[in-house]
Amino acid sequence: MPRRFHDAEELLPPATALKRALAIIYDGLISIAVLLVATWAYTIVAGWITGWERYEQMAEAGQISGDPGLTFTLFLVLYLFFAYFWTRIGQTLGMQVWRVRIENLDGTSVSWTQALKRYITAASVLFLTLLASYYVGAVTLLVSIPAIIALFYPINGLSVTDRLSGSVVVAVPRETANKKHGVDKTPKTG
Repeated sequence: MPRRFHDAEELLPPATALKRALAIIYDGLISIAVLLVATWAYTIVAGWITGWERYEQMAEAGQISGDPGLTFTLFLVLYLFFAYFWTRIGQTLGMQVWRVRIENLDGTSVSWTQALKRYITAASVLFLTLLASYYVGAVTLLVSIPAIIALFYPINGLSVTDRLSGSVVVAVPRETANKKHGVDKTPKTG
């Protein structure tokens, strides 16, 4: 059941491009930590299943440098990380810091399917950028940086990921954030 963040009649303003970018940078740093932990766990499990001596030999021979199992695991872990936060509270940790939230137009949380659409859209552009830069080189930046900016930059309040997932990224007012944490900032009289 979707969580309601505010009344359907209340429209929050779209998040600015700067707040979106800052939240993306913040979440990118957190994602690196999540991927490091997931890689460590995958390596422990793969070494245990394969046998440590055999796994070490494979690593020295370069046989596990392009492990598709690790790639899929990291892709899945990152999706689960983002989708969990988006579907539960509408905000990842970086989004909480910069007070932006992903929600539906009626003020409810997004579904796992909407989260998957957002994630696949962003991952596709980033993957194609990395692939092109690997095969073509640095000249790819002339095309890929504008593509990444276009992916997340809001035009009329909606970015490409917003449009494809049927959701919006809104700026969360301070009052809402204070009420959420049980903080009452109203002056006391008497």
